[in-house]
Amino acid sequence: MNLDDIKFPRGARKPRKRKGFGRSTGHGKTSGRGGKGQTARVGTGKPRVGFEGGQMPLSRRVPKRGFTNIFQKVYAPLNVEDLDIFEDGTRVTIDLLKEKRLVRKSAKLVKILGEGELKKKLAVSAHKFSKTAEEKIKKAGGTIEVI
Repeated sequence: MNLDDIKFPRGARKPRKRKGFGRSTGHGKTSGRGGKGQTARVGTGKPRVGFEGGQMPLSRRVPKRGFTNIFQKVYAPLNVEDLDIFEDGTRVTIDLLKEKRLVRKSAKLVKILGEGELKKKLAVSAHKFSKTAEEKIKKAGGTIEVI
């Protein structure tokens, strides 16, 4: 037996697809690209996202309402009960709240709300306080400071 006697198994070797070489090849005329138009052309491929074939896209047909106030102040809320993790006499600042992950690091402004109870005497500084939060901090013997 020699190397040139070895045969490949049936179906292992296929002839290459000869596109555009006439109808007898099975890939003639349109070369497997279907009919005419954008997808039959080279390089154009798919249209951009949201393109509806020249029809006005949905994002432009839908009416727009309202506006975004660029001067809006967004406060990170924090309840009084969350401050109970600190020890007595601690000065609670925005940096300390961010360090303990009670507010996000990206938070610019913090507002203390009055949900829950506070049992420790704390000196809390924040941008805003609700009336109930103020009362509960003072009732516990703490102080507030508006930044």
